[in-house]
Amino acid sequence: MPAVKRITVDLSQFPDLVVIYLGMRVNTFKGLRRFLRLGPQIAKSVAGRPDGLLLHENLFFSLFPLHAGMRQYWRDFESMETWARSLPHQSWWTEFLRDSGGTGFWHETYFMRGGMEAVYDDMKIAPGLARFAPMRPARGPMFSARKRAGLPGEAKVTAPVRESEYYRES
Repeated sequence: MPAVKRITVDLSQFPDLVVIYLGMRVNTFKGLRRFLRLGPQIAKSVAGRPDGLLLHENLFFSLFPLHAGMRQYWRDFESMETWARSLPHQSWWTEFLRDSGGTGFWHETYFMRGGMEAVYDDMKIAPGLARFAPMRPARGPMFSARKRAGLPGEAKVTAPVRESEYYRES
């Protein structure tokens, strides 16, 4: 008789499942304030049960430097992308891209149908895929998650920040 009870999951009902890991790292003392302010806002947003979000789990990466995040399971990329381009996420992302506030942010996305994509912003030491894969500037086809993942079509919701606006030449 086996000593370990083994179980698995049947993911056949979730052919378009997307798993995303997100993290925020405090880079400066100023970043602690942003980090602590954002936590309750994320909790409130998740409690609102965004369409397509199947599960949200908080994760802790390190105490020094403070680095925490979350893992989310989404029904499909379109649901995740729509939420990310809507309020409140849209305002968080726009604010962060103007000024990281002493923090670094990253995400890595994995697709049930295959493929991955990632971005690392103001990370002093990037985690995960960036620890072994070549890094490239997030420009052109590398600017948006949809394009990095090689997904067809266009987003149904406008991006909070367009590449042409973000990299506006002075």
